[in-house]
Amino acid sequence: MTPSVEPPYLSIIIPCRNEADWIVQCLESIIHNDYPKDRLEVLIIDGMSDDGTRVIVKDFSARHPCVRLLDNPKKITPAALNVGIAAARGEIVMRMDSHAAYPDDYISTLVRRLKASGADNVGCACLTCAANSTALARAIALGISHRFGIGNSYFRLGTIEPRWVDTVPFGCYRREIFDRIGLFDEELVRNQDDEFNLRLIRSGGRILLIPEVRFRYYARDSLGKLWRMYYQYGYFKPLVARKLSGVMTLRQLVPAVFVLSLATTSLGALWSSAAAWLLAAIVLLYLLAVSLAALFAVKKQKIRCALALYLVFPTLHFSYGLGYIKGVLDFLLLRRNLTQRLEATTLTR
Repeated sequence: MTPSVEPPYLSIIIPCRNEADWIVQCLESIIHNDYPKDRLEVLIIDGMSDDGTRVIVKDFSARHPCVRLLDNPKKITPAALNVGIAAARGEIVMRMDSHAAYPDDYISTLVRRLKASGADNVGCACLTCAANSTALARAIALGISHRFGIGNSYFRLGTIEPRWVDTVPFGCYRREIFDRIGLFDEELVRNQDDEFNLRLIRSGGRILLIPEVRFRYYARDSLGKLWRMYYQYGYFKPLVARKLSGVMTLRQLVPAVFVLSLATTSLGALWSSAAAWLLAAIVLLYLLAVSLAALFAVKKQKIRCALALYLVFPTLHFSYGLGYIKGVLDFLLLRRNLTQRLEATTLTR
């Protein structure tokens, strides 16, 4: 954007629930951005937090009028996104995450790229940071940004050149997109971005991943939180596949196939020596892959972080794989409805 051209009015929507530890640094990074504040509104859509998040946001909005607090009684991310879109006044809508911080030129760069490229959604890669300085937290951050941990997802791994992709984590959208293809699917507690972005592509839209900027995303700080998050990611993938009549990427099948191969060979090993040997081969190959990843991690991280990867990678793969298998059972085989589940579900961070 040049000084002679007034930048478009922009609405930032941020779903959150119980983010008292993170919301201040997120908001401060947005306020410090170089985008004109008179052309900006920041909508915090809160899932009825009970940890002080709401008080923090209200205090922040008293000092910065462009920040507003909205309620999300359903307490799930897609509902929050839809509340924000309905309230947004901007011709561009940008989703951000409360568990992240953004460089000073983040907003202006995405808006400029959106207008110049002809894309309908623009995003960038994330720089995954540890939630704290412990070896486990550093290993979790490393695990969810490693090819062995999450596959070839470009927004996790980064890119050196602009590329057209199937999804980005927190998009910068043209407002008319929501009028054209609808809002986020509130049945998808997780993976709502994946479904929306594929719906966007199928309608003729394009999604651009750019290399100029990266936001800092702070990973979870415990194996329990990591397990819950990736179990949910896996669980809702089959529902996305059902809604879109197809699997988005083959990489999402790998953890489930791995878990199933362990289960079937373990059962077969009770009667067959061949199955026992196959089970041993699968386990040894997996441990070898983890060991290689840990060996390379030692070069940049201390030994304790590298050893913690022996816990992080199995947590990622087994939680996602088991969640996926349960999702296949519920959504593809039993064709279950999520209405009652959604009434009792909260946005789990």
